[in-house]
Amino acid sequence: MFHSDRLQPCRYLQLPEPEFLSRVQPRPLNNPRLLQLNQPLAQQLGLSERDFDGINFADHLATPSLPEPIQGFASAYSGHQFGQFNPTLGDGRAMFVGEIHDLNGVSHELQLKGSGPTPFSRGFDGRAVIRSVVREYLASEAMEGLDIPTTRALAIAISDTPVFREQPEQAAIMIRTAPSHLRFGSFEHFYSRGMLDHLRRLSDFCIDHYFPECRTEAAPYAAWFEAVVQRTARLMAQWQAVGFCHGVMNTDNFSILGLTLDYGPYGFLDQYDPEHICNHSDGEGRYAYQRQPGIGYWNCLCLAQALSPLLDSTQIENALAQYEAELQSSYLSLMRAKLGLSDSTDTDKVDADNQLIRSLLDLLTDQPLDYSRFFRGLSYLHQPEPPTDLDDWLIQTADPEAVKRWLSHYQQHLSHYEQPNLAAERADNMAATNPKFILRNHLAQQAIEKAEQGDNTELERMTHLLQRPFDEHPRFEQYAAPSPDWAKSICVSCSS
Repeated sequence: MFHSDRLQPCRYLQLPEPEFLSRVQPRPLNNPRLLQLNQPLAQQLGLSERDFDGINFADHLATPSLPEPIQGFASAYSGHQFGQFNPTLGDGRAMFVGEIHDLNGVSHELQLKGSGPTPFSRGFDGRAVIRSVVREYLASEAMEGLDIPTTRALAIAISDTPVFREQPEQAAIMIRTAPSHLRFGSFEHFYSRGMLDHLRRLSDFCIDHYFPECRTEAAPYAAWFEAVVQRTARLMAQWQAVGFCHGVMNTDNFSILGLTLDYGPYGFLDQYDPEHICNHSDGEGRYAYQRQPGIGYWNCLCLAQALSPLLDSTQIENALAQYEAELQSSYLSLMRAKLGLSDSTDTDKVDADNQLIRSLLDLLTDQPLDYSRFFRGLSYLHQPEPPTDLDDWLIQTADPEAVKRWLSHYQQHLSHYEQPNLAAERADNMAATNPKFILRNHLAQQAIEKAEQGDNTELERMTHLLQRPFDEHPRFEQYAAPSPDWAKSICVSCSS
């Protein structure tokens, strides 16, 4: 990869040093070796396994410098962490190594994550460990498979370099890709310092490279901020609909492009619990599942403050006013698809569909039921020959009568608002909307334990399933099973 003639310097290097970035080199690793290559992503980027053999990748991680013409750097940013502003953040364990255009001409930034300390490391070692990079690798591929905007993971290298967390672990590096890694906190950084020329320059850079359609508007900054608010609202709706919990929704972890960014203590819902907290470091539940949409709005408020020198109060208010409407319309559309309901702007149908959704969430809460398995079971319900184990997907261990009452209500709703001759099409559409396979914590843990032994077989298998989560994969039914009781003891926190 490092010798690929398609790897170009990052456009971010157009911005001045040291205010925006600091040049860095990786800290050498002891005996680095490739653990996992994301083959579909590599092919999309026009790369092959030859780009990741010894001298092209792993061997460079054992040296204190990158080959020419790579210009490694870490970017500066700030952010609100658990509601409190921290002005001194930045890429503390990540460095950019370049950009590459994929086969469709789209440019992707490449980062090394876990490459050692940078000027923004605040005294920490800048390293990542195997468990953290495996979790991010799997999560980003799970989100990509679910068609939710996300950064991607291209490759993982492991090493014999010791890293000390709660106990000694092995250092690892991941290559992360995204069209841009700009965050809300990137803009807060310059606003908080009163560096308004730099704020304007970064905003112009962002618009010109990632939101060029806004440049032709009468008020480009306002159009850009509106687009960011709308993308953020849609992302929150997607998280809620699929049952994803981020865990650390700080403004420095929110992408200006509306991508899911920085996977640390995340989790997908097992049994439905609106109060679920996936991060054991989040003692007050600030980022609990049901609070995520509100936090998304709060983060947009923080961004609005940072951009206030470029926007007037009316432009800010108009943009922020679009958040709730975009969130609700996106969420309703996604939930309708999960339930096999057609989109409609008819007021009566909107009200009836929303009531049906609320009644289902009440059922899922009261019983409680496994969120993803129940929706997958609903898709099977409409098949001409439903599977014999349908009750295991729908009723599970809940009160059978309560579930059957809701299913009866659901069938009545379909008979009243939907065409009965669409049943077969509905089954197919729902199966393509409700995943059979999600990234449960115990599955990630099993892949981590194998990877720590240098074995990527479980990581490879999980990647295959998560990249195509809507397919049946009949040989891998155990990966679609409910989480075992021991999974409840898995602890993920801000150090994960």
